[in-house]
Amino acid sequence: MRIIHIDDIASPELADFTQLTDVALRRVREPAEGLYLAESPKVIERALRVGHRPRALLMVAEWLERVGPLLEAYPDVPVYIGAPEQLEQLTGFNMHRGAIASMHRPEPLDPADLLRASSRVVVLEDLADHTNVGAVFRSAAALGADAVLLTPGCADPLYRRAVRVSMGAVLQVPWARLPDWREAGPLFRELGYDLTAFALRDDAEDLADFVEDLPERLALMFGTEGPGLSRRALASATRTVLIPMEHGVDSLNVATAAALAMWAVRTGDQRAGAKRPAGDTARAQSHLVGEAPA
Repeated sequence: MRIIHIDDIASPELADFTQLTDVALRRVREPAEGLYLAESPKVIERALRVGHRPRALLMVAEWLERVGPLLEAYPDVPVYIGAPEQLEQLTGFNMHRGAIASMHRPEPLDPADLLRASSRVVVLEDLADHTNVGAVFRSAAALGADAVLLTPGCADPLYRRAVRVSMGAVLQVPWARLPDWREAGPLFRELGYDLTAFALRDDAEDLADFVEDLPERLALMFGTEGPGLSRRALASATRTVLIPMEHGVDSLNVATAAALAMWAVRTGDQRAGAKRPAGDTARAQSHLVGEAPA
């Protein structure tokens, strides 16, 4: 690593770290520039562990001893050191997590390849809240989902807030963008998936009954809070499931609902003694995670 002490926060070399609190700007700029941000030593370590390459790091001096050993394989990566006041002025927030890295984005995965290598996946349609997206990924990692599939309008899992809320799980759980429903719906059917929509409908099954007889390949689909799933998404679904509510509550936060559904499916699989086909789990297909372009 190359340690560089910051003299001028307007230096163009620090561009990766400017205006981090401007959500509208960053979510357009970061994918276009092929970067994402990993915040905190733990998340940086997870990013490096899955093969993502760092572009630059930004931190206060006291974190160098902890973060430095993670960068032994990257002697040319610049590490910018500044005073807390400089870093807050540069980024727009207090960097109390100590360090932040700009990372090269990994190559996107093909959704068909990811579905072929999986048997239990989560589908998110047009979730706009990065916190919810990050929380779903954290649950997916904890509860054994193989992958997450996102519609084109869904928030970026590699946006800083999503990465942080997921505790780096967005770097561990394979994910891909789906095409629109005219192509995505047939794709799930062709690959043998039971695409299950979670929605408040009169014909919806109780989750407790649903998990008593689970299909070999299952995709759990969740939509935005309020509007819920679109008509095209519901038309593409094989069946509809709901989580019964009490005390006049209509529904749960989408991330909470997804976590409950994943836990119920995991419990149902365990109760049935289900065994997934050998080699059919995306988590066993490490090559699917992808590496950043050289």
